[in-house]
Amino acid sequence: MKAEQDFRFDGKTALVTGAGRGLGRAFALGLARAGADVAVTDIDAGTVEETAAEVRGLGRKAIAIRADASSAADASAMVGEVLAAWGKLDVAVNNAGISLPIKEALSITEEEWDRQMDLNLRGTFFCAQAEARAMIPRRSGRIVNIASICGSIVWPEPQAVYSASKAGLIHLTRCLAAEWAPHGIRVNCVSPGVTRTPKLFPAVIPVFLRRAPAGRVAETDDMVGAVLYLASAAADFLVGHNLVVDGGYTIT
Repeated sequence: MKAEQDFRFDGKTALVTGAGRGLGRAFALGLARAGADVAVTDIDAGTVEETAAEVRGLGRKAIAIRADASSAADASAMVGEVLAAWGKLDVAVNNAGISLPIKEALSITEEEWDRQMDLNLRGTFFCAQAEARAMIPRRSGRIVNIASICGSIVWPEPQAVYSASKAGLIHLTRCLAAEWAPHGIRVNCVSPGVTRTPKLFPAVIPVFLRRAPAGRVAETDDMVGAVLYLASAAADFLVGHNLVVDGGYTIT
């Protein structure tokens, strides 16, 4: 019975960034199905409203927030909206990120470097900072960052900047986990393998399938269980862990 209760989020509030579509939408709906009220944020106001409506359709409360997750000011404001509406923040999933098309390192521009680092690494830091500030007074909270297998391996085709941003995110997760664990906050991350989302570049699929023992790419729902686990009471003794969910790609 306790195990079942550990994986329930009734009475909990959650925030998911980049929740307008793809993985973020799946995480928001997964948390709602498990009982959480969910604040969904995205830079696209239209898609974030759609996800919020789906959360409400599951019988949970939802807040739709248009926010740029690369902005420290927006990060602070979106957490403020959650606190104003619900008085607390129990779970945060920092999913917003960007991957530019495959491109050799010698051709990367300063703008392309900045776009990926600003959202994937810098933005995630300031989102986590704002979330932790809300959680520390209650000495309780779960932060789950979404990284990538490219943060731990060298992808067979040129992905230097994206991979570096995700490697930084994995280590950032460890650093924040160590710093905030004494405050009752657990910080962990999930590293997905190639996952079928609206923004997936088709060219990466055959590269992934050449090595993945599972013989398929992931669907968004394949990642939901990992996030729910890390956000749950069942993962209370997990601190700074990087949970790889890749169909076995990185073991071959």
